[in-house]
Amino acid sequence: MVRKAVWIIGVLAVGVAIGGYVFFGGERKVPIRYKTAPVERGSIISVVNATGTINPVTMVQVGSQVTGMVESLHADFNSAVKKDQVVARIDPFPYRARRDQAAASLANAKASVLKAKADQSQRKRELDRVQSLIKQQFVSQNDVDVAVTAHEGAMAQLAVAEAAVKQAQAVLEAAELDLTYTIIRSPIDGIVISRLVEVGQRISASVSIPVIFAIAQDLTKMQVDANVSEADIGGMTEGKEVAFTVDAYPGERFQGRIRQVRNSPINVQNVVTYDVVVGVENADLRLKPGMTANVSIIVARKDQAIKVPNAALRFKPPQTAMAAPAGGAGGRPVAASGVDSAAAKTAWKMGASGDPEAVLLQSGISDGSFTEVIGGSLTEGDHVVVGLESRTTARSDQLPPGFGGSSHSRPRGRDRGL
Repeated sequence: MVRKAVWIIGVLAVGVAIGGYVFFGGERKVPIRYKTAPVERGSIISVVNATGTINPVTMVQVGSQVTGMVESLHADFNSAVKKDQVVARIDPFPYRARRDQAAASLANAKASVLKAKADQSQRKRELDRVQSLIKQQFVSQNDVDVAVTAHEGAMAQLAVAEAAVKQAQAVLEAAELDLTYTIIRSPIDGIVISRLVEVGQRISASVSIPVIFAIAQDLTKMQVDANVSEADIGGMTEGKEVAFTVDAYPGERFQGRIRQVRNSPINVQNVVTYDVVVGVENADLRLKPGMTANVSIIVARKDQAIKVPNAALRFKPPQTAMAAPAGGAGGRPVAASGVDSAAAKTAWKMGASGDPEAVLLQSGISDGSFTEVIGGSLTEGDHVVVGLESRTTARSDQLPPGFGGSSHSRPRGRDRGL
């Protein structure tokens, strides 16, 4: 019996030693600690960001409709011009010569008409004479037919001469018009933005109209042509507030309003954007054409809205936490009344037991950092999980004596199988 008792005590001692080693010296899992943020009430402003270019509301490119050498320029960069003011001249000598030639051709055509009329009158008299003689049988019927044919030919020749006069008149008018085009005038009141030619330069209008000046009508009223992506264009309507910045004035924000949303798509490398025109006042002329604007368009604004951090909607518990029993971190979320479960989003809030619980909520507008809650069981003051705290481990040489020599410590709190 004594040997049997000693053997049992020995087995128990080995078991206790093994259990103690496993408990004190084996690896332990660090408990999960969650970062939380409160559900707050405040303002949310939904903003769409885009880039654009500052342009004058009206800008006209002034060109030449005739080919020739630039004889003189009467405007330069930043020149203020009036409507119909002469801004440039093309060498008029070739067009003046063409005008004179066309005038001579017209005079020649008119002389041909006079000759044709005289010939037609002569043929008419001859016809009348033979028609009177045929009654007295002094001439034959053949003579009458010849006279009729000659008269009709003279009438036709007169019609041809008159048509030649009209043609020559048209050529003269075209030559005179080309001559007037050698004097280039400003079509509007405005300021010269750019000048693209020099005196003595030859310009050609054979293919397209060459541009000489670009004139902006009014620089005190500008517009921003912003490229808005197709994903954000649905919230763009006329009259919405717009704020933008330019690199020339860092830290300063300019204000404007949407004046037009153009329906024509802009496709660049399969990326579709739309031109949103923003009206801007520029009374001090600080904004220059061509500046790049960083635009923020206010799509929607909500005051005193219940909002949650966007990080709470992106958070997903670890797989071990999701495997916890229902009602804990792995409990299935239940949609509150009035929440569309198909379109609902999931957040995790801290429950009474200290563990996160999944809840469904209906989201509204977002400003990139917070999202409006328009339905669900979250209320102001609830704490939602936004992430995990970094795990810390303690080395065995930092533990009190008798707590094992493993590289991980035992949990200080409850071990929930994590």
